[in-house]
Amino acid sequence: MRKRKRRIKAKNLVLFLLFNVIFSILLAPFVLFYGPFQSLKVVAVGAVETSRHPQVVRFFLSQDEINTILRSNDSQGVGSNLKIGTEQVVSDDGITIEDIKGPNFKGKVMLVRDPKRVKVAVTKDLGEQGQRLTDMVKDAGAVAGVNGGGFYDPNGKGNGGFPFGLTVQNGKLVHNNVENQKASLVALDGNGKLIIKEMSASELAQNNIKEAVTFGPNLIEDGKPLVKGDGGWGWAPRTAIGQTADGTIIFVVIDGRQPTWSVGASLRDVMNIFQKYDAVNAVNLDGGSSSEMVYNGKIVNKLWNIFGERYIPTAFVVMP
Repeated sequence: MRKRKRRIKAKNLVLFLLFNVIFSILLAPFVLFYGPFQSLKVVAVGAVETSRHPQVVRFFLSQDEINTILRSNDSQGVGSNLKIGTEQVVSDDGITIEDIKGPNFKGKVMLVRDPKRVKVAVTKDLGEQGQRLTDMVKDAGAVAGVNGGGFYDPNGKGNGGFPFGLTVQNGKLVHNNVENQKASLVALDGNGKLIIKEMSASELAQNNIKEAVTFGPNLIEDGKPLVKGDGGWGWAPRTAIGQTADGTIIFVVIDGRQPTWSVGASLRDVMNIFQKYDAVNAVNLDGGSSSEMVYNGKIVNKLWNIFGERYIPTAFVVMP
């Protein structure tokens, strides 16, 4: 009889705990999206809205509500007093990697003195499946790399095999899903100059485009900062590329969504980093789970994804 009562009590306890877990999971989105915690709301909405599954937040909030939340700091000039501490951790063969730190984030900055060493790498299974960045760097015979442009998800495959917009490698258009519409290019011309402008496939040759992926938004153009407020994208892992007047390429990779390590950076934060490094042009690349930097075969930043490297379609790599 006592054993039976113990079994009943244990069963009731398990059911009670299971109920509370399920209840907490169901309640969590309402606390995040409708609760009084404004900072938490901005981080959560920004992280989901700029991920590959924005439909999750759109199930709870209208697009107007999302825009209002993401732009709630626009008038405050967030990041204008950003203090960044740097410490050189790697310097070899024209490549320098430095630690970067802000109030809410940690990350890496890679400086490549010769811009002509920077190329676009594309997954070997283009149109089928993406690759991990470490493999793309290795297959290209490169010494370093960061993730590149955005990608889309035809038929719900979600395998990183389909880059969005225009993708150019070694002067050849290797992927185009926008036909002759203009795309926001992140490109390098034959002289190693970073080009960040809207361009159609028919305009690539006349602009001498040798390497290109598609993403945005632009952060700095011709020395002019473009981000207003915090940028309206919340705080998240970020990857971006810029260039100084002397041609040096700047890669920035920010860790995020790790409360005890790095919450993430806003677009304003990333723009401020490029300003610190005297970039004349800079543009945002794909972020979130994609944000990654590799050097000498090793991942040098701290990935957010617990499953490891994401499968991606494109990357910027640095040749020997």
